[in-house]
Amino acid sequence: MSVITTATAAYARTVRKESGGPGLLLAHGGGGAVESNFGAILDQLAAEHSVVGVDYPGTGGTPKSDEPLRLDELADQLVAAADAEGLETFAVLGYSLGGNVALRIAARYPERVTALVLTATFVRAGNRLKLVGDLWSGLAARGENELLARLLVPLAVNPAVLEGLTPEQAEDVVLATAASIPPGAGDHVDLIKGADLSAEAAGVSVPALVIATTEDRLVPLELQKELAGAVPGARYAELPTGHLPFAERPAEWAALITEFLSEQRPAG
Repeated sequence: MSVITTATAAYARTVRKESGGPGLLLAHGGGGAVESNFGAILDQLAAEHSVVGVDYPGTGGTPKSDEPLRLDELADQLVAAADAEGLETFAVLGYSLGGNVALRIAARYPERVTALVLTATFVRAGNRLKLVGDLWSGLAARGENELLARLLVPLAVNPAVLEGLTPEQAEDVVLATAASIPPGAGDHVDLIKGADLSAEAAGVSVPALVIATTEDRLVPLELQKELAGAVPGARYAELPTGHLPFAERPAEWAALITEFLSEQRPAG
C-alpha cells in the first residue's frame, strides 16, 4: 500500500499489477474501504487486470478530512492514483457510493474510461435513501456505532440470511459491524444525500454492466433498475444477495465482473 498526498488528506492506495493486464480502478462504497469491499475478489480481478484503488478519507489507510468530501475530489484522486501507476486507460468498478464515483470519473475523463461495472448502486438517491442517510450520518457523528449497526445490518444483509441466524449470531454480526465502522463513514454518506447522477449516466458512451443486488434493503432494487435504464446500452445482471455481494456470493460477483470486462478487451 502507498499513499497519495493532497492538500486535504493522504489517500492510501492499493495496487495489484502483477498480471500486467489492462487497468481497472476500484471505487468502494460509503463506510467501506478497498480491502473490506473488494478484498474477497481482489485476487480474481488482479489475475487479468492492473488494479488500483484508493481509500476515501476516514477509512482504511486514509486519515479523516477536516473538510466536507466532494465527489469530484474522490473521482480525481482515483484517477491520480491511476496516473501514478502508469495507467492511461482503465475500466472502473464502482460499488454502492463508488458507483457514483465511477459515473463522475466517466464524465470527467471520458477519453480514459474503457468500461464501467456498477454494483448495488443508484443514479438518484431519492427520499428513502436520503432519510436513511440522515440517520446514518447523525448516528455516526454522535459516535453511536452500535445503534448505527442495528440500523444497517437489517438493511444490508439479505433477509433470508439474517433470519437464518440464531439470535446470538445476529448479535455477533451487529457487534462486528459496529466495530468496523470507520471514522469517515458519516462524511461518505453525506455524499449520498440528494445525489443525482442522471446527467452523468445519460452521457456514458462506453460499455457498462449494472449488477443489481436483488435482496438489498439499503439500495432498493427499483433504484438499481433505474440506474440500468439511465445508462445507454447498459447490460443488466442480478445477484440474489443483500447489499454485501462480497460477503454472500463473492465468486459469482467476480465472475460477472471478469467475464464482462474480458469481452471488452480487443481481440488478439
